[in-house]
Amino acid sequence: MKKISSAQLEKYENDGYVVVEDVLESSTLKRLRDVTDEVVASAAELTTHSEALDLEESHTPENPRVRRIKRPHLVHDFYLKLARHPNILSALTPILGYDIRLHGGGKVNMKSAGYGAAVEWHQDWAFYPHTNQDVLAVGILLDDMTSENGPVLMVPGTHKGPLHNHHSDGAFCGAIDQQETKLDISTAQEVHAKAGSISIHHARLVHGSSMNRSNDQRRILFFEFTAADAWPLLGIGNIEEFNGRIVQGQATIQPRLEDVPVRMPYPPAVFQGSIYENQRTLDNRFFASDKDEVAAS
Repeated sequence: MKKISSAQLEKYENDGYVVVEDVLESSTLKRLRDVTDEVVASAAELTTHSEALDLEESHTPENPRVRRIKRPHLVHDFYLKLARHPNILSALTPILGYDIRLHGGGKVNMKSAGYGAAVEWHQDWAFYPHTNQDVLAVGILLDDMTSENGPVLMVPGTHKGPLHNHHSDGAFCGAIDQQETKLDISTAQEVHAKAGSISIHHARLVHGSSMNRSNDQRRILFFEFTAADAWPLLGIGNIEEFNGRIVQGQATIQPRLEDVPVRMPYPPAVFQGSIYENQRTLDNRFFASDKDEVAAS
């Protein structure tokens, strides 16, 4: 089992994130890459986004470009199996406790070489507030993440700060206008790690990433996990399905309540489908986009 050390737990509590190296075995990592390649190959048949795939702005059927596999657990059962990997659950137990639920079905964010899209500053909590803040995201690295290929940027300690506005022109946009909020990102830290490692970050931590301008792709499978007694404030549609996402331990019908900051993600984003679509209405982009790069040239 891949247990985190007391020093790693302290870093998570203080900074809001931690990296755990060598979580996946080489055979599991290879299988993850192979399955992902199979799913992405289907993009050559698309002219616009599908239920499974979110496409880059510069995508064409002749030159397919994918930026996200949406809800991958519905595309291939290997992804859902991976969410229950014992090394991942072992790393999460000191943080969330033994009873753990998978929130949603995850996503694979793909920054392809030379054009992988940016993700603006945001806090995951803005998308899915819960009754308590034992809510986090795990990023499983399919590729090495370096300073050159659009690494995730974390702003340490911001999980203890305010929940920032994620709205633009009165509608949710899933991004923070850094100019409007005067968000201090001067302490932002790049996350560097080898393929097969995981990052763990708190749902309230401010983070984002720039475009990938390197010759190396950078893909991350993200899963969101919660303590079993953290219930989503947006409600649940099906209690059987909700309890079916318990990946370790037992379900409960007694939510634990904490005094947590909440802004509901309503009215809903003008553009739906993924965070990339949500963020299209952000007035002031911090990171350059694929379209910006083309216009500048």
